[in-house]
Amino acid sequence: MPPHAPASICVFCGARPGLNPAHTTAARATGAMIAENGWRLVYGAGDVGLMGEVARAAQGAGAATFGVIPTHLMRAEVGKRDLTTLVITEDMHERKKVMFMNSDAIVVLPGGAGSLDEFFEVLTWAQIGLHKKPIFLVSIEGYWQPLTALLDHIVAQGFADASVRGLFKVVADVSALEASLRAALS
Repeated sequence: MPPHAPASICVFCGARPGLNPAHTTAARATGAMIAENGWRLVYGAGDVGLMGEVARAAQGAGAATFGVIPTHLMRAEVGKRDLTTLVITEDMHERKKVMFMNSDAIVVLPGGAGSLDEFFEVLTWAQIGLHKKPIFLVSIEGYWQPLTALLDHIVAQGFADASVRGLFKVVADVSALEASLRAALS
């Protein structure tokens, strides 16, 4: 990253809002926090669910936005066309790769199977030494606790080394996320 370029924060999160209003609040706060730090948002280019909340908050606070969406999701995820940069890919794999390649840190807010897929892909890439980008699970009201328990189980059963837990950091809220991002990107 050139010294003059802002850091780019990739946010993986739900294309649905979920049932807990705290998740929507955290998504908005994440977008605003990215803008307040002068960082660029990299995300899935949707205008629905938590994705849309993060993007609208980031845009509203003045952040540059880099969205990546596959052709087949333009309608379902209401592809946001007013972004600083919009990349339309052929498939989901290319989407994840483009998002990852254009980011300096990975943030995972609450989400579903897609967010889990995105998290596990970047975690696996870190595990096999393909990158050292920081990965943060934002566990609003303990949302990701079952996931971290599963990872502990996988380690306990001998399917992963305990070092896998050191490849990501769990933070409880957007305030902790901001402090962790600042430390990781300095």
